[in-house]
Amino acid sequence: MPGVYIVSDNITSPIGLTTAGNFLQLKENISGIRLQDNRDLSDEPFYASLFDEDSEVFATGDSRYTRFEQLLVHSIRETLEKSTIDPADKKTILIISSTKGNIDLLEKATTDPGIKKKMPIHASAKLIAAHFGFSNPALVISNACISGSLAILAAKRLIGSGQYENAVIAGADIISKFVLSGFQSFQAISPEPCRPFDRNRKGISLGEGAATIILSSHQQYAGSVKVVSGGVSNDANHISAPSRTGDELGYIIKKAIQEASLSADDIGLISAHGTATLYNDEMEAKAITGAGLEAVPTNSLKGFYGHTLGAAGLIESIISVQSMQHGLVLPTKGFEEMDTATQLTISNTIQYRPVQNCIKTASGFGGCNAVLVFSK
Repeated sequence: MPGVYIVSDNITSPIGLTTAGNFLQLKENISGIRLQDNRDLSDEPFYASLFDEDSEVFATGDSRYTRFEQLLVHSIRETLEKSTIDPADKKTILIISSTKGNIDLLEKATTDPGIKKKMPIHASAKLIAAHFGFSNPALVISNACISGSLAILAAKRLIGSGQYENAVIAGADIISKFVLSGFQSFQAISPEPCRPFDRNRKGISLGEGAATIILSSHQQYAGSVKVVSGGVSNDANHISAPSRTGDELGYIIKKAIQEASLSADDIGLISAHGTATLYNDEMEAKAITGAGLEAVPTNSLKGFYGHTLGAAGLIESIISVQSMQHGLVLPTKGFEEMDTATQLTISNTIQYRPVQNCIKTASGFGGCNAVLVFSK
């Protein structure tokens, strides 16, 4: 099976419009989460990481594209410009990941058939593929909050099968009243910036963002970070609550390490899902401990970005790769004191140390779990 290498990437978020810009902000401990008072989204103020409406991301003035689609266009364009990958190549596929896509159009309360046609995520994917001249139809991955991670894994498997040589994987989500009210109905929104894995965590903070990764099997990229393995599982437990044991996520962590021909001692960083909800963090802690990785430095980036839904797996994977390349482990913003069923090694300060192999975990509604392993 050919190696699958990272060619280029981009993160478009409220704290930066490039990967380098984002990583610099994280090293400076700068978060995008702010107190928001937007009555179009919520009757009460809430904490989230949202784009300013005058952001250059939305400055194109092109009425063909929604905010969601403009995020994708910006991120994909920035990533393609840093590579020599040709979208028109029949051996190149575009993969779009999102949880809700243009769901905000529902709030316009209109019967306009044009808007109804734009609702499905595949409609946005077709539009984006045409914009960049992809010759193959785009593949859509929408599987709750593992969508971004699952899209990377799907790309790796498609390239590994020989069907494609390159994959452009892009994910995005925006925060709408529909999305926010859904989490509010669960009483899952934190009244303060989220605090992953902390004893005093009170729930999640949401965030907007987009990210793109280009993968390739071409040997000219063999010196780049490699996607070496991964897997998915399902708790088969509850539509919104995670497993109480963590066994299902722990199982695929162990299988992914085994597939990569590594051991627990080879892992230098775990980028956890870390939503800061009571049960998700506890489940992840049990899973990581069950896989024998409780001594590995672990962080969650949700305190910087909020939960960016379909973009989360991509954003957090890119930052993990940057951490490997720069030889450091970022802190978990908001974390002070451990309080989960098992004790993890949560990073709460920047640690400068070599990282050769990294694990990215993700979990979502419906009991879905995903794991990726990256290696230098």
